[in-house]
Amino acid sequence: MTNSEPVHSVLSVTAISATPLSPITESQSFTSIVDIESDASNLDHPSFKLRYNRSNSISSNLSDYETPTGLPTIKVLGTGGTIASKGLTSHQTAGYEVDLTIEELINAIPDLSTTCQLEYEQVMNIDSKEITHTEILTLYQKIQLDLLKYDGIVITHGTDTMEETAFFIQSTINTKKPIVFCGSMRPSTAISSDGPMNLYQAIVIAAHRQSKNRGVLIALNDRIGSGFYITKSNANSLDTFKSIGQGYIGNFINNEIRYFFPAAKPQGLTYFHISPNPQFPEIPILYAHQGFNNNLIKVSIESLGAQGLVLATMGAGSMSEKTNQYLADLNLPPNFPIVYSKRSMDGMVPIGALPKVKAKNGEVGVLKNAIAGGYLNPQKCRLLLQLCLNEGYGLDEIKRVFKGV
Repeated sequence: MTNSEPVHSVLSVTAISATPLSPITESQSFTSIVDIESDASNLDHPSFKLRYNRSNSISSNLSDYETPTGLPTIKVLGTGGTIASKGLTSHQTAGYEVDLTIEELINAIPDLSTTCQLEYEQVMNIDSKEITHTEILTLYQKIQLDLLKYDGIVITHGTDTMEETAFFIQSTINTKKPIVFCGSMRPSTAISSDGPMNLYQAIVIAAHRQSKNRGVLIALNDRIGSGFYITKSNANSLDTFKSIGQGYIGNFINNEIRYFFPAAKPQGLTYFHISPNPQFPEIPILYAHQGFNNNLIKVSIESLGAQGLVLATMGAGSMSEKTNQYLADLNLPPNFPIVYSKRSMDGMVPIGALPKVKAKNGEVGVLKNAIAGGYLNPQKCRLLLQLCLNEGYGLDEIKRVFKGV
């Protein structure tokens, strides 16, 4: 499956082994372990329920997972990505295709009968580089609906843009319930594929009572990070998701979850309301470098219809004096926002680093349209600025939002 068409096939699975990630044999009877109930009420996104008949799962401390009404029910939403991909050989780790459904991914992990009740649904099945606001809004609406019925949500997602989707969901859904993103860096066919373990860990994390009220989480490679700050740092390695300045908030080792800090959400977090027909304006990201061509700014505004700009600056907000003055001389509308972010993965752009320019009357002062991007990288600054503009915020309100990040 290489597109976002919904799955309509009847679920067909074999047994889930009691040993983590051990091979599945044809002699095992999956039906003796679980009841599978298909919900065909929504043909666009068919969903399935797993109800375990007996315990053959990895041993868990029930007190960490039980709710007043029994074990928590976790919903897994499949969106595609490398975790749902197949290669032609066992050593291929690039150039693969999205070709697995969420049912097949669930089959690759051990049963969780002492941890949670599990349900899952294929929302889309695409490479994350193909995700636009249309797909993000589809996922947002699905999560909103499912949070009313489930104790936690897990989203399988491609790693290339996972941090953007996680940041959007963190900024638009206010809940104490765990929302956990996971993916993989190797396709399912690769030697030592990391997908099954990452998915297993994400589900267990979502079911754990200590995962509540921590905001959106990203779980990969035994690490638990905040979706607000974490970013993909390496294009190839398994240990890719990092937030150097803020650090990880926990880890998952030998089936044990350890959080380093009490439950809390990120400081400076602003929640935005998403109307039924949101309008997300064009916000280009311009990457700074030696000899930056200022005509790129003009093209972005005049040809692309940009309603704001994000600059991936050199250092902590550094653009050439010519570029800063060029922006000042454009006679931009008073509310036109220009966010100064940074190329580097770590560090921040403070308000004090915003450029000083010369006005027409000769006075020197800070560029009025400039906004400090704080600790956020350019892609997250873009999303936050779009959310601000969709909400109808003026420049002063946008500056207030960014002051917290």
